[in-house]
Order: sequence, then structure tokens, then C-alpha cells
Amino acid sequence: MKGKGCIVLIVIAVVLAIIGFSVSGRYNSMVVANNEVLKKWANVETVYQKRANLIPNLERTVKSYAKYEQETLTQVVEARAKASSVNIDPTNMTEADMAKFQQAQSQLSGALGRLLVVVEKYPDLKADQQYINFQREYTAIENSIRSETVYYNDSVEKFNNLVEQFPGNIVAAFFPKFKVKPTFKAEAGAEKAPSVFSE
Repeated sequence: MKGKGCIVLIVIAVVLAIIGFSVSGRYNSMVVANNEVLKKWANVETVYQKRANLIPNLERTVKSYAKYEQETLTQVVEARAKASSVNIDPTNMTEADMAKFQQAQSQLSGALGRLLVVVEKYPDLKADQQYINFQREYTAIENSIRSETVYYNDSVEKFNNLVEQFPGNIVAAFFPKFKVKPTFKAEAGAEKAPSVFSE
């Protein structure tokens, strides 16, 4: 009897050890995936900030040429201020937070697009070296935004798979920081690429 009791205790200890290793392995995988999401989100915020930082230079350049386009320029400056004021805690981000962030960035994109269409009326401005430099930087940043949001969505997909699949869903239930993260969504009409600069 005594031998059987020891065997049962050993079996229970082995089973608990296996479960413990499995849970700790899944937990560690979730930590790594969560940190990857946070890193990718920081990259997204960085490229959006770089775009916002370009606007004061654009404003100065356009003001010197397009004195009659003050309303459009004001809309860009206001949209930049609004987009820059939207702060999201990436550790506790929700779909609503993501929608708010995307809406603010979208308003800035729209205001910039309207301003850049207006600029087409000013050939001297289009030939200005500062404006040409802005065009190059703006195009590069818009490409970076697209890339970084794709990388972010990829990392969110990996993280969400870990959190939602068994046994990750059980581990996640005990750790509130491991909840499903939102992704960037395409806007209506996003399948048509905007033509910002004419050749």
C-alpha cells in the first residue's frame, strides 16, 4: 500500500510538472509575442510622428507662395494637432482606441491631400527645393506607414492566435495583460490608392 501511495504521488507530481512547464512555456511565448506587438506599435507611432513633424516645414513653404490658401493650410495644422493629441496605451488598446487613432490620422491625410491638390495651382511652389524635399520625405513616410501597419497587424495576428488558441486561452484568462489586440482596418475606398503628387 505504501508503495502504491508513493507511485500515485510521483505520477501526480510528474503530471503537475508537465502542466507547469506547458503553462510557463505558453506564458513565455505570450510575453514574447506581446512585446513584439508593443514594439511594432511603437514603430507605427514613430512613422506617424515623422509625418506630423514634416507639416511645419510644409506650412512655412506653402505660406510663402500660396497666400490665398490659408483656410486649407489651417485645416492641415488643426488636423495635425488633433492627430498628435490622440494617445493610446498599447498595453490596453481596444478596437475603439484603434478606430479613434485611425480616424484622426485619416483626417490629417485628407487635409494634406486637399492642400497638395491646391499646391498644383502654384508652379513656382512645385519647383521650390524645400517643397521637392517635402514631396520626397512625405512619399517615403507614407510608404513606411503602410509597411509598419502591415508589420503591426502581422504581430497582432501571432499574438492573438496565442491568446485565443487552447491552452493559451486558459493562460490568458489568468493574466489580464494578455487580451486580444486590435488591428488596423482598411478605410472605405482604401482599395484605390490616392494620387497625391502629379508627375
